[in-house]
Amino acid sequence: MGTASRRRKPALAFILTTVVINMLGVGLAWPILPKLVQSFEGGDVSGAAFTYGLLAAGFAVAQFVFQPVAGALSDHFGRRTIMLAALAGIAVDHLVVALAPTLAWLAVARVVGGIFATTNATANAYIADISAPGERSRNFGLVGAAFGFGFVAGPLLGGFLGSIDLRLPFFAAGALAAANLLFGFFALPESLEPKNRKTFSVAAANPFATLARIARFPGLGALMAALFLTSIGQRGLEAIWVLYLDHRFGWGVRDASISLAFVGFLFIVVQGGMVGPVVRRFGEWRVVAGGFALSAATLGAYGLATRGWMVYPLIAMHILGNALATPALTAICSRQAPENEQGLLQGTLSSINAVAIIIGPFAASMVLSAVTAAPPLLDLPGAWFIISALLFGAGTALVVRQMARQAQIPAGMRPESDNT
Repeated sequence: MGTASRRRKPALAFILTTVVINMLGVGLAWPILPKLVQSFEGGDVSGAAFTYGLLAAGFAVAQFVFQPVAGALSDHFGRRTIMLAALAGIAVDHLVVALAPTLAWLAVARVVGGIFATTNATANAYIADISAPGERSRNFGLVGAAFGFGFVAGPLLGGFLGSIDLRLPFFAAGALAAANLLFGFFALPESLEPKNRKTFSVAAANPFATLARIARFPGLGALMAALFLTSIGQRGLEAIWVLYLDHRFGWGVRDASISLAFVGFLFIVVQGGMVGPVVRRFGEWRVVAGGFALSAATLGAYGLATRGWMVYPLIAMHILGNALATPALTAICSRQAPENEQGLLQGTLSSINAVAIIIGPFAASMVLSAVTAAPPLLDLPGAWFIISALLFGAGTALVVRQMARQAQIPAGMRPESDNT
């Protein structure tokens, strides 16, 4: 056991470093892409919101189709190979965005990005491979903290570079992805042991087939539904964040980038230092239910906010709830699937998120387009945040219901968890 523990530590450090470098690149580009779309639309917020929603939907469709395939491939070939392929694709995607002369080229780049957007699912499968059951919530939290660390520096640097030229952050993001590919090639070890590998099947990797297969594991249906609803709200919020802040509070790229860096800082604090102790104290199920409930209340308040200074305390409360709930939910799900299907599971969870990316950003962009039109179709600028609050409330109800069912299962028959 001691030898296994010693082997896990360097492997965990490698994957966390890879995630940090990758998210630096993503963080560079995130606050700038809506502004790049807006530049193609002649500066019009309503038109940019509509177009950005379509681009986000295209990205998500590609992600929905290819995430389960990538997960199944990682169960066969190993996590390292799929991670390196994803990093190569991300580097190409950023380069195409940086050079795109028209919206059509930007749309092509978004599809390429969706095909190779497998780093999150592969990193989570990697963590499942190297973590003991009682360590998974904490280690999934560390992955989230690594994502957050990338988002602290990424948006700040992206905002600075974007103020010079809107395309410059994408060149920088592509260079970081290429550097990460080089780093991973020499430094990232394989985590999936040969005995836990599974034969790849194209039919089994069909996204609809994988959803049906994974949903058959005990309790996963309700948890996937909760993840789906909350992801719709969250992905929609992320898609309109920069444009909404511009419309509602007059915030430019610099101010929006600082707010995103604040989000990243909170992810570091919450998922890097709080997930393990909070889960040990309250248990995974209570953390998921309580976290989603806190986010629901906060999003409702945010939808009614009228002053820019209100943004930061509300961000803090929402991130506290959601950043605690997400790794705990992922850990619960990971214990329901066998070791040779962890990649397929994580790919399926990412596929659910991809469907949410199809629905959430498109719906949120249409709502923002409606409330920013002249005259507005609905005089409620924070309408999407109210809708998100209702979605998180529904997710909370599903988790609470499943938690009650879980409590009725004899202790010896439950999957091993941090609080058993």
